[in-house]
Amino acid sequence: MYTWDDAAAAWLVDKHYKKSLYQDRAIIEWLAPYFSGRHLREIDREMVMRVARQKASEASPATANRHLALIRSIFRRAMNVWRWLDVVPYIELFPERGRRVRWLKPDQVRRLLLELPEHQRLTVMFALATGLRQSNVVRLEWSQVDLRRRMMRVYADQAKGRRDFSVPLNETAVQVLRKCAGVHPVRVFTYQGRPFGWANTRAWRKALERASIDNFRWHDLRHTWASWHVQHGTPLFVVQDLGAWSSEQMVRRYAHLAPSNYADYAGAIDEFIAV
Repeated sequence: MYTWDDAAAAWLVDKHYKKSLYQDRAIIEWLAPYFSGRHLREIDREMVMRVARQKASEASPATANRHLALIRSIFRRAMNVWRWLDVVPYIELFPERGRRVRWLKPDQVRRLLLELPEHQRLTVMFALATGLRQSNVVRLEWSQVDLRRRMMRVYADQAKGRRDFSVPLNETAVQVLRKCAGVHPVRVFTYQGRPFGWANTRAWRKALERASIDNFRWHDLRHTWASWHVQHGTPLFVVQDLGAWSSEQMVRRYAHLAPSNYADYAGAIDEFIAV
């Protein structure tokens, strides 16, 4: 009988052309402790949903749904293409709420950084300095970095928006990169000298608990970066470009954090209605 490992390996081969294959690989890596070594026929709906609920509790229903969608696709391919199964478990996605904006104040970030192990602290500082997504931070390679020009590059196959974009590196980002230099020939961020592929770990969650920070995901570091920018007067169109968002609508959710930017406009018509 075929195992989950057989199916996952076959999926990665069959879907080698996908631009988001690195995301599939990361999800498969996360699922390994639960499914590795199990025959496909052993993995039923109850087991899948138990694993999905675990993911939803540590991240969000939307993140859990991405895991569920990949599991469902692999099972369907095992039945319809590879002919390894006659039936597949019924997998239902979680309902999702509207988009949320959860961000931290500087004093909360300072508390969190004190609780993190060194390799996590560096990745979090870099994420807060650049606004990059988790995968773009933890999988960053030295070939993407130009310290002389203080720039880095994210390529289309690594980007959610499927297009190349450049990221200017501020002083914090540069200092983090200098601390990481010389540890590994390819990857920037490492743990005990070896690359790692996931930052939402038990160490991360325990650090949040010790820092008394609730309801916060790793992706919320990106919200924090954008919120800080808007509060300090960075125009929304600049935040959009820096964060490589594909539409203005994606950054409009931060507009309410910059009331002072609109106060002058609100007062522009005072003279017309003065009594």
